[in-house]
Amino acid sequence: MNVSLSSWLVIVLALLAANLPFINERLFAFIPLKAGASKPVWVRLIELFVWYVIVGGIAYLLESGMGNTFTQTWEFYAVTGCLFLVFAFPGYVHRYLRKKHA
Repeated sequence: MNVSLSSWLVIVLALLAANLPFINERLFAFIPLKAGASKPVWVRLIELFVWYVIVGGIAYLLESGMGNTFTQTWEFYAVTGCLFLVFAFPGYVHRYLRKKHA
């Protein structure tokens, strides 16, 4: 897999994973909750962090498959974490800010 394709793959995975906690009522998209129960915000935020770690792991595996990996400092994780939150904004708007029509 070339660098361009793997970069786009990570971006698309990050977009999907960042919005998954807000568009799905299952825990990590697999574990059903009680019937009619809605996930609280804190569960969605924990789920968002776990998806961030999973996508980061996939990105690390793709990078290591292409050659040497680069060491990262806290700035890298701060920027990618903020980018992941920006990617999650459409799902957040859909869940909490859109007006529900009767």
